[in-house]
Amino acid sequence: MNGTAEEPRLWDPVIRSETRADGSILIWNEEPLAAYPRCLTERFLHWARTTPDHVWMAERAADRSLVRITYGEAARKIEAIGSALVARGLSSEKPLMILSGNSIAHALMALGAQHVGVPSTALAPAYALTGGGYLKLRDIAGQISPGMIFADDATVFGPAIQAVFAANIPVVTQTGTVPGRETLAFDRLAQTPPTPEMAKAHAAIGPDTVAKFLFTSGTTGSPKAVIQTQRMICSNPQMDAQCYLFMNEEPPTVVDWAPWNHTASGNRVFHLVIYFGGTYIIDDGKPSPRDIGRTIENLREFSPTWYFNVPLGYQMLLDAMETDKRLRETFFSRLGMLFYAGAGMSQPVWDRITRVARDMVPGGVPLCTGFGSTETGPGALLWHKSEKTAGNLGVPLPGVTFKLVPQGDKMEGRVKSPSVTPGYWRNPELTREAFDDEGFYRFGDAFRFVKEGDASAGFYFDGRLAENFKLASGTWVAVGPVRAKLTDDLKGLATDTVIAGEGHRELGALVMPDWSALAALVKDEAVTGEALLNHPTVRAVAAERLAQHAAQATGSASRVTRMLFLEVPLSFEKGEVTDKGSVNQRAVLRHRADLVESLWSDDPRVISLGHPA
Repeated sequence: MNGTAEEPRLWDPVIRSETRADGSILIWNEEPLAAYPRCLTERFLHWARTTPDHVWMAERAADRSLVRITYGEAARKIEAIGSALVARGLSSEKPLMILSGNSIAHALMALGAQHVGVPSTALAPAYALTGGGYLKLRDIAGQISPGMIFADDATVFGPAIQAVFAANIPVVTQTGTVPGRETLAFDRLAQTPPTPEMAKAHAAIGPDTVAKFLFTSGTTGSPKAVIQTQRMICSNPQMDAQCYLFMNEEPPTVVDWAPWNHTASGNRVFHLVIYFGGTYIIDDGKPSPRDIGRTIENLREFSPTWYFNVPLGYQMLLDAMETDKRLRETFFSRLGMLFYAGAGMSQPVWDRITRVARDMVPGGVPLCTGFGSTETGPGALLWHKSEKTAGNLGVPLPGVTFKLVPQGDKMEGRVKSPSVTPGYWRNPELTREAFDDEGFYRFGDAFRFVKEGDASAGFYFDGRLAENFKLASGTWVAVGPVRAKLTDDLKGLATDTVIAGEGHRELGALVMPDWSALAALVKDEAVTGEALLNHPTVRAVAAERLAQHAAQATGSASRVTRMLFLEVPLSFEKGEVTDKGSVNQRAVLRHRADLVESLWSDDPRVISLGHPA
């Protein structure tokens, strides 16, 4: 047994609602949003003055030693970088583009820019590393016209820089130079003497100043530059402060791998640490077979107080945690809360996490989630109580008004709050389409009450409206709930599923296998890949669980009758999956159309009701 029996102090929200004559429902939190800073680096400077020697961020060096930087040290570098960027004439029309992944230098460049009112945009490194014409990188560069590029390694990122960006755009690197380009050394930039121009630019920042651009991951279309203002990025952590009361008592420690080019980590986790004067330990692993070992190494050494991951990350971590005593003990020794986002969590994974947590901490550890988007900064809904089942997205945060609008037999969610974006950069048409006539941002997602009519009990995700389709009978299929239910009903055999069947009489599914779970069924290390997927034991168990799923369904729109395991992993380059593990249903169906069609054929790989072999 480890950890503490004390429950972390959390909010006790009072939720109000109003049903209108048109059937729409407004839901809000009675607690008003408290005051928040003018800009995020104002909060950073507060900690630099009051706790200058407290470690803000740490990362692994090449030799696996730990490199640390304190709030006091970082504040001086932020002002130095800000001075250099002002002198270079950067602005919202000429922002900073960051090509490389999470690092202390990346964080300092972004905050140095933000400190003087210059937006930055962090991109998935894969955009600059996959070649093939760098189509997404070209598209994004055209949208924001960068005035400077940061890439930690010139050798690695140089080819993309030379192929995509104009020769007059300076490049900042930690190692190497880009031939034919003005290349600035990061260390020298971070030693620039502070200037009056920097101080003047910082003083001019207001709530509408653009802090950064975040590009949507493309799970529902091509990437768009979402404006993130200082109002957004300062109000959202204040909402968290009024929910996570325990963070006001002790600065948080996070150990986080998730990429800063996404809102979950790049906004919520990154800003939360700064807001509360905590410590951010950069986990250089990630939930993949190749990299999960580094995450395990880091979590065997460092104890988080608040832990964020995507469901796939938890699943891979649990595979190690259930047999690694030191990992369990270190991980849970100070832990106050587990949080997941980025994708829905299956019930088997939820049950495993809560079981291990109860074994290590008296009473367990709250496992919570919320709902938001890049456009909402990201927080809109948040849940905070321990529950037996996965899926409760929570209630509106302070300052948030949530609106449910009837759309056929569904209720579409919309939101208004200080943390909602003003729109998409240089795209007024998309901006107009994103909001209704009352100024509410349209999620494009459906929601339903956890307890009908009781807004205080929270909400479930009820499908992405754009993903839904009709069967041949004309019956609408709510794809999101079917995906979640099938993944749960396969009881650990699948990490995710994609639902097909438009124009057919029955539903089918492409299934992303959990290879370790399948291997455990066969108990023969020599059986891998296609042979494992086609092994009689695997097919028999999958067919049995598919039949159990079908028996529980209420009709053809919720009953999957045939499935096919995918041997080839989902492709980031093709947009089938994001770097945080979210599956793009439409992209998978488009790129694997041949497999979709084979679901309704005599393909021997298909497992259907009554026909496992």
